[in-house]
Order: sequence, then C-alpha cells, then structure tokens
Amino acid sequence: MTGLMSRVPTLRTARPTEDSRAPKEGTWRLWRELSPLLRLLIWTQLAFNIGFFAVLPFLAEHLGTAIGMAGWLVGFVLGLRTFSQQGLFVVGGLLVDRGGVRPVVLAGCALRIAGFAWLGYAEATWAVIGAVLVIGFAAALFSPAVESEVARQAVAWEEEGHGPRTRVLALFSVAGQAGAFVGPLLGALLLAVGFRTACLAGAAVFVCVLAGHLWLMPRHIPGRLRVRERGGARLLLRNRRFLALCCAYGTYLLAYNQLYLALPDEVRRAAGSQAPLSWLFALSSVLVVLAQLPITRWAGDRLDLRRSMTAGLLLIASGFAVVAAARPAGWTGTTGLLPTAGFVILLTLGQMLVVPAARSWVPDLAEEGRLGLYTGALSSVSGLIVLAGSAATGLLLDLDLPSCVPWLVLAAVPASAVALLPRRREQDGKAA
Repeated sequence: MTGLMSRVPTLRTARPTEDSRAPKEGTWRLWRELSPLLRLLIWTQLAFNIGFFAVLPFLAEHLGTAIGMAGWLVGFVLGLRTFSQQGLFVVGGLLVDRGGVRPVVLAGCALRIAGFAWLGYAEATWAVIGAVLVIGFAAALFSPAVESEVARQAVAWEEEGHGPRTRVLALFSVAGQAGAFVGPLLGALLLAVGFRTACLAGAAVFVCVLAGHLWLMPRHIPGRLRVRERGGARLLLRNRRFLALCCAYGTYLLAYNQLYLALPDEVRRAAGSQAPLSWLFALSSVLVVLAQLPITRWAGDRLDLRRSMTAGLLLIASGFAVVAAARPAGWTGTTGLLPTAGFVILLTLGQMLVVPAARSWVPDLAEEGRLGLYTGALSSVSGLIVLAGSAATGLLLDLDLPSCVPWLVLAAVPASAVALLPRRREQDGKAA
C-alpha cells in the first residue's frame, strides 16, 4: 500500500532517541510556528465546539421531558445523530478529495445553521429526527474537510523538522475541548430562557464561522491534490489494518457517547437533577486544555501509536468500572457524584491518548491523495458502531438489571477493543 508517509523518512522508533525527540517548547511557541491556515483550522475547531456543545449535552433531557420520548428512542435518536455525522464522514471525505476544502466547509456550516434553527422549533418526533439528521450531516461535511487538512498540514510540519505531527493534532484537540468547555456553560445559561434559545445561539455561532471562512479560507490550498479516479473505496475495504483501527476507534467513540446517554442518567439519580452535568463537562474540557500537550509529549517519549491507544482504551474501561463498583452502594448527593467525576477523569485521560494517536496513524495507512476518504471512513465505521451501541445502551439502561451491570458491559467494550488494534509495521510512522 502506498501510504501518505511512504515518502516521508521515519522520524522515530518505538523508543525515540534524544535526537528524534521534539523540542519541549511551550504552547505559545508552537502556535507561532504554525502556518496561517493551520491557525484558521484550529480556531474553526474551537468555534465548532462552542456552538455544538451549547446544545448537545442537554438534548437527551429535552427529548425525554419536553418531547416525551421513551429511553430507547432517546438513545436511538442520539445514535442517529452520531451516525448521520460520523457515519457519513466518508461522504464528506470523498467530496473533500474531489472538490477541495473550502466549498465543503461552507456547505457544512450552512446546513448546521439550518439544523440548529429547525431543532429549536421541532416538537414532533419526525421533526426532531429530521433536524438531528441535518445537524449530523452538516458535521459530516465540514469535519472531514478540517480534520484531513489539519492532518495533512501536520505531516508537512513534521516533514519540515518542527517535531512529531501529534503535537499539532494535540493542539487541535485542545482547541476542540476549549470549545467543549465554553459550550455547555453557555448552554446552561441559555437554558434558563429555553432550549430554543440555546439552539438559536448555536446557529449564530455557525453564522460567524461561515462568514470567517468566506473571508479567510483560500480557494486553493498549495499541495492539496484533487483526485478524479474512482476505486478508492474498494482499496479502503481491502485495507484490513485500517479497518481494524476504525473498529478500535469506534469503541472509544461509543464510550465517549455515554457522556450524553449513561452519564446524564447517573447524574440525575445521584443529584436529583442534571444541574451538575455542565460542571462535569467543564471538568473534562479543562483537563484536556491543561494536560493534552504535556501528555502528548510524555507519550511521544515512551509509547508508539499502538501502545498509546492501548493505554487510552484501558483507562476508558477503568472509568466505567469505577461507576460499576460504586453503583451498588446507592450513594447520592456529593458522594454519589464522586464516581461520575472519576469516570469523566479517566475517560478524558484515555481520550487524550487515543484521539491524537488514531488521527496520526491514518496518514500512514491512507492511499496517496485519499486522506479525506480515509479520515472520513475512520469516523463512518465508528458511527455505525455508535448507532448500534447507543440503541443497545438505551435499552440496557431501561431494563430492570442490577445497577452495576450496564456499566460493567460498557467497561468491557473498550477493554476488548485492545485486541483489535493492528500491529505496527516498520514503514508506519512512529510519531506517537
């Protein structure tokens, strides 16, 4: 297979030597070294998540109370939102490879504006589902465009000798989590007025993003090739190592989706309301903002990409196990929230290892000129897993089972995914 990095000299071994390590520069120095395009894309990720997380953490409660959906249907709608986003990333990736970044990002922003406005006024189940599908498909357009270009620019940044690409991707994650920190706090304030107000505020954020990209995004990005030939999907489906990475990453995404399904249910049980939920989201975001770059440097000195993902998946599994162990005690109040805080912390630590490693691995496995397709496929396979897993989780939470069972089942999923991770080959990049 001709991977994107087949033309790039390997910069690390599994245990990097002193000469191959990235300099320990601070975040500000790293930021100043980035190109204007990378800075724009990182700011875009920040704004995306502010608008998105002003609404999504409160969607399950809105569907269950204001709309009156059953638990399994709430889980299905949340999974459908993830599938229409993650599952259709492959479509966005194909469009990016053929048409370029700018038009796909602009179309995605326009659809997200329409979807949030529709969701704010949707009351019937069919209308909610329609709005959720539009919101998800919007991200299926702009996210592969932004993520694939960040990955491509990060490889070039590494090739120029600035350091491992994971540092750029980690900064991208920090921007996203900063948005995920501000978004729920903004949404919690706006919910005092109403869910519709939160949705319209989210739409307004994307109006600003659309205007910014119309002004600043170049029409042609140097070095970005547009692929006209067909057959990329067939080659992708034969790429067993890439598909194995997709499945392992999908179990992480299913675990992360429990922040919106299993966690709100547990917070309501322990605290009597979902008021502490926004603070738990804030805790996760603050951890990423403060610790993502140091953890990425630490992992880069000690772990290759496979070991980094393994450690991250096991941390995520242990987070579910903490709640499972504490659940039979039936604690409430502040004490009852401690296991959920432990879950959020461990899930976030695992995320900080899994996400940069998985995104850094994709360029090594992608066919030349098809990074958008492979970036989209990573999320599409994950979306299929989340669609099935979220509906099953919603049903599992509704069943009259011992209180620890759903959390034990959820713990087993990322733990078992370690066996799915492909073995590294010598030609794969080692920039963990």
